[in-house]
Amino acid sequence: MAAGSKNEEEVRKLSMEIRYYEQTAEVLQQRVGMLTAAIADLSYASTTLENVEKEKENAEMLVPIGGGNYISVKLANTDKVVVGMGSGVSMEKTLPEAKAVVKQRMEELQKTHASAEQQFDQISERINQDRNRLETLVTGLREGKQ
Repeated sequence: MAAGSKNEEEVRKLSMEIRYYEQTAEVLQQRVGMLTAAIADLSYASTTLENVEKEKENAEMLVPIGGGNYISVKLANTDKVVVGMGSGVSMEKTLPEAKAVVKQRMEELQKTHASAEQQFDQISERINQDRNRLETLVTGLREGKQ
């Protein structure tokens, strides 16, 4: 096999590999974004639980209802919190238990987030290496044909 033919084959392989890694990087980037949003949501929940813990029964609070909108409510019972457990299942928990659940979920998501970012960084590095190698090969092929 001629050197030019071998280099052309490597160029094709690297091009396909780069496309694959770019798609993987895009998926990882989306995952990191979703994890960031979930962590922010849990952080907001944690802050809200901290504030509820400081309030007395019948205290007035503004509760978010979505879209940047709030409703004024009076706290009827600050001892119990309904916590989503996943798959549409919710359970009543004490305030300290609810805070612990939120904290644990946040820690798990932060670990997953860090892992996804690390994977993204590794994929990005591999893409850069492949692009550099591809550029070198293409330059060599062009010079060989002139």
